[in-house]
This record gives sequence, C-alpha cells and structure tokens, in this order.
Amino acid sequence: MPIQSGHPRLRTTLLMLVAVCSLVASPFVGLSPSQAATTAPCDIYATGGTPCVAAHSTTRALYGSYNGSLYQVRRSSDNTTLNIGLLSAGGYADAAAQDSFCAGTTCVITVIYDQSGRGNNLTQAPGGGAAGGPDNLANATAAPTTVGGHKAYGVYVAAGTGYRNDSTNGIATGDGAQGMYAIFDGTHYNGGCCFDYGNAETSNNDTGNGHMEAIYFGNIKVWGYGTGNGPWVMADLENGLFSGVNAGYNANDPTVNYRYLTAIVKGGPNQWAIRGGNAQSGGVSTFYSGARPNVSGYNPMHKEGAIILGIGGDNSKGSAGTFYEGVMTSGYPTDSTESSVQANIVAAGYGGSDGGTGGQSNVELVGGQSGRCVDVPNSVTTNGTQVQLYDCSGASNQRWTYTSSKQLQVYGNKCLDAYAKGTTNGTAVVIWDCNGGTNQQWNVNTDGTVTGVQSGLCLDANGAATANGTKIILWSCNGGSNQQWSLRS
Repeated sequence: MPIQSGHPRLRTTLLMLVAVCSLVASPFVGLSPSQAATTAPCDIYATGGTPCVAAHSTTRALYGSYNGSLYQVRRSSDNTTLNIGLLSAGGYADAAAQDSFCAGTTCVITVIYDQSGRGNNLTQAPGGGAAGGPDNLANATAAPTTVGGHKAYGVYVAAGTGYRNDSTNGIATGDGAQGMYAIFDGTHYNGGCCFDYGNAETSNNDTGNGHMEAIYFGNIKVWGYGTGNGPWVMADLENGLFSGVNAGYNANDPTVNYRYLTAIVKGGPNQWAIRGGNAQSGGVSTFYSGARPNVSGYNPMHKEGAIILGIGGDNSKGSAGTFYEGVMTSGYPTDSTESSVQANIVAAGYGGSDGGTGGQSNVELVGGQSGRCVDVPNSVTTNGTQVQLYDCSGASNQRWTYTSSKQLQVYGNKCLDAYAKGTTNGTAVVIWDCNGGTNQQWNVNTDGTVTGVQSGLCLDANGAATANGTKIILWSCNGGSNQQWSLRS
C-alpha cells in the first residue's frame, strides 16, 4: 500500500535523509570554479585505465591534486639545494623561488621528482657502456618558458647532459604494455645519439634488441628516419631508432619542429605506435601504428624498466634537446585518452621564452625549420649588413638581447632593422645603429613568429631555405616553418 507523504513517520525519515545528504554534500556547497579540482594528464590516463607510473615536469603539476616538489636545483656559490614547488595545488612551477635562490650565481637541476608517488625520480646519470660519467646536469635557467601565463623553466639538455633512474617502481618490463608522452622544444635538436625519454636498461649498457622503449627526438639518420630533413619523433627500441615497422624510411613520419612538440610512443605485445602534434594547438596525428619490427629481439620485447632523459640506454650522450614534461603509464593508452591528454596540454598554455614581453639577454634566435641561428655574416658591424642563417656557434654575432622596448640587439649597440623602413614582402632584415625606430621593434609572439611592429610582417628565411647563408627577409605571415623562431639561452 502506498505511504502518504503526510505520514508523520515518513516526514521524520525524510528530514533525517535530507540532513544526512546535506552533511555529505556540504564540502561541495558553494564551491567556485577556481576551487574545483583541476584535471591534469595523469588524471585523464587514470580515467582511461592506464594510470601514470612516472610523471616528470619542471613546469607544472601533472595531477590535479599534486602539491609537492617538481624539481631540485643546486647553486654553485655554496652547493646548497632548494626544492622548487608549485604556486598552488595542481598548478604551475614557482619559478620566482628559483630566480631568488639562484640570483648572482648559477644553478643546475639535480633532481626531477616523480609526481606519481612511486619514487621514480630522475637524477644525474652514471656512466655506461657508450660513455663515462657521471653525466652533466642541466643549467637550471637555460630553457625559460611560460605556461599558463606563468614563468617556468624546462630542462635544457646539451651534449653530455643526462638523467636516469635504474631502480624503478611500476615501470613496464619484458613485453608489458606502456604509454609515454613528452613535451619537447621542437626547435632544439641535433643528430647525436640519443635524445630519449622513456624505458631503458637497468645496467646502463646495451643488452640487446628490444631492451628499450623510449621516445626519441632528433634528426639522426643512421637507423630509421622520416620525410624531409628532420627532426622526427621515433622510438628507441635499442640497436635501432624506428620510424615505422622496420629500421629505415617511413613516409608517414613527418618532419616536426613545433616550438612546443607533443611526442608520443606506446607499445604492447606485437603492437606499438608513434604519434605527435603541436603542444600549443590542435590534436595529435598517428605516424605509425602496427606490428613490432620483424627482426629478432623485438617481438616479444625485453624492456628492463629503467627511466632515462636526454641519453641513450647505454649512456650515449651526444644529443641535444629540451624537455618540459612527460609521463609513463601502465598499460597501452587508447588514442581517445591521448587526444584528451593533448587537449589538456594545449589548454595548459605553453608560450614563448618570455611570453613576448622582452627582457631576454644573450640568446640565440633559432629558426624552427632549419635549427640554425640568425647570424651577422663574418661578425661585421657595418650598418646595412643583411643577417642570415648559419650553424649555431655561440659567437657574439649570434647573441641577441630582446629588450623591454622590443629591440633585438647584437654587439650591444646594433639593432635588427627592416632596411629603409620597408613594409613590403622581401624587405631585407639588416643590422643598424639602434635609433628607437619602429622598424627596429619586434614582437616575439607565443606562436613562434617574430613580427615587425611597423610592418606587421614576419621574420622569414628566404625561400624556405635551410642552408648556411640563407638571407633573412620580411614576408607576409603564412604559418610556414621558415617563419618559426625561438629565443634560446
């Protein structure tokens, strides 16, 4: 028989239920969006059934609830260390703490902490079969960036620099499935072996085919390679960098040099994939997905479960690159999970080295397509000398200061200049005595372009050429990689 709502006992029961529900719900009452739990990449992976087992970043939290340290720095003046944390839980790095601690001296990054809770921290790599050690530690201020409008620092890997953990917890071994992504500076690379992030040997030696599974980024062509001149995202599976099913050429693995690059490698039993995209916009594309290489040792795999950054599994350390964040998962993530992670990365808002506000000194201006530096030919100082692309050397004729008044200065008194105040396609970009003119003012934009304040045109490598001696001109902005630039310490 139906019970009427007016029944005294029912009214009492309902009131009690309401009170209990109110108590249960009370932590969420009046919760503003700014107080709501942040969703970060590792939350997305966990929802997809492939949780993070390692999560490294010097720029932001990779879990919405994470509020610990991101990394540790050591200053040279007294060898004191400091852990660099977050501005808030689930937020961005407290770069100001590093700046204050390192003021007047130099700092290196000594530890990159694992946010997963498994203790898979990265520290100075020891020597290995290919090269002695311990490896160098990264200069803590060499890769300034912004993320979410906040200043942060990446991990700048010069040749000889490397991080490792040979005793890990939860990292895939044998033929076990795993996923990985990393955010790199797509304009910082070389042809050395091997700029990797991922799974490697625990002995620091080459122990055979299939004993690694790591993301590789660079333009070496000794093993696999893709279209164009590189760089490419590939997989280091040991004794081979693979762009596809076998070592060699994969026409579907494109040259990718976004200023901020999302690089993905994942693998399971007789199945693996390479994916990538622009970490500032859009989704990720699949460059390879299919069977393991048909060479002995790769099917099944023999992963050992160490973690490396910036080096090969045997401590090969001739590579270069910049790392901002990356994770390793348990299990083979779905493409849809990775698409959600990519959307989170884009929303995080990686920007330029200084957010376009100026104030960067002694930096190289590096072409995204060529990887070469804007250079004053033969170090001359004559007004009207047109600048060019040339191999980066660190010389003074390639060292620029981006001032708060938007000038790009070289030698301390010469400015990058649109010749004769030209505002048409093909205008030569030259050096000239700094005079405060708008043809000497430049916007360094977060999309990787450098545009003239007077003309609105883009700094452009003429004819999309990449060779030494290619002249720098102004041209209508068209999204070409020859109009992509980065300021690099």
